Amino acid sequence: MSFIDQVLLWLHIAFAIFTLGPVAAFTGATPRYIREKKVEVVRYLHRGTRIFGFLTLGVFLFGALLGRSALGAPYLSVSMTLFIVGAVMMVVIDRDMATAVRLLSNETPEDDAKVQTGRIAAFGGIVSLLWLVILVLMVAFNP
Repeated sequence: MSFIDQVLLWLHIAFAIFTLGPVAAFTGATPRYIREKKVEVVRYLHRGTRIFGFLTLGVFLFGALLGRSALGAPYLSVSMTLFIVGAVMMVVIDRDMATAVRLLSNETPEDDAKVQTGRIAAFGGIVSLLWLVILVLMVAFNP
């Protein structure tokens, strides 16, 4: 493995550790604080999810650069497809978090963001599961 490949591997792993974990934690904690109507905490979690969610693109970028010679391998194609599906789901989560912040900021008591709570919890769990599947693919099938 060349020096450049080692640097790309380190960057890929570092981005995976320091971005995917916080996104999973933020999306997992958000429904609880929506139910408790703590709008400032939900706003903070939304901001963190948006920042770290954007930074997860580094995982994809460095992984694609690292696997540039084997992009046709089935495990890489499946992993990249799952990552893109997860990224699209993160966009939906971001939209729902913004809606929840807006609804909780209103003075109307009947707007309690219940729909967003369920969707954020479901999609957050699915995205975390997708990342776990990608991890298994990377470890089990990487030569």
